[in-house]
Amino acid sequence: MTAEPARVPASSGLRDVGPINWAICRLGARGIRAPEFHLFNALSRHSSLFWAWLPFSGVLLYWGRLSRYDAELVILRVGHLRECEYELQQHRRLARSRGVDAALQAKVFQGPHADGLSDKQRVLLTATDEFVLQRRVTPETWARLAGYLNTKQLIEFCLLAGQYDTLAATMNTLQLPLDFPD
Repeated sequence: MTAEPARVPASSGLRDVGPINWAICRLGARGIRAPEFHLFNALSRHSSLFWAWLPFSGVLLYWGRLSRYDAELVILRVGHLRECEYELQQHRRLARSRGVDAALQAKVFQGPHADGLSDKQRVLLTATDEFVLQRRVTPETWARLAGYLNTKQLIEFCLLAGQYDTLAATMNTLQLPLDFPD
C-alpha cells in the first residue's frame, strides 16, 4: 500500500489495547488467516469507537439483507474508486469465497459499462459510483436499483457503501500495512 510507516501502531499488544480487544484482534487475524489484522489492531486502540463500530460492521458484512455476493460487488467497487489497496486485498479474497471470481472482479474494477455484466450488477455499480463520487444517487439510478432491492436492502446499500467509503479513507489515512504479503 505504502512504504511509509503506519500513522498509528499497526500491532496491538495486550498492554496496548486490553485483554478483550487483544483477543478480538487475535480472533480476527485467525478469521482472515493472517498473522495480524492491522485494521482491528489500529481501531482497537480507541476502545469505545471499536466497540461501537464492530457490531455495525459485522451486520453489514455477515448478516445484512443484501446478498453477500451483491455486498462484495459494492465493497470492491468502493475500494477501487478510493484506491484503497488494504480494502481491496481483504475483499478480493472474501469476494472469491462468495462467488465473485477474478473475471467478474476485473469487470467491477472496469466499472458499470464493462461488457458481460448483468443489469443488476450494472445498476449496483452505477449506484455505488454515484453514491461515492457524487454523494447521492440519481432518481433514475435509484428507481432501477429499487427494481432489484427491497426497502431494507436499499437502506443497507447506502450504509454499506458509506461504511466502506469511510473505511477506505480511514485505512488510507492511517497508512495501514497490508495483512498479506502478496
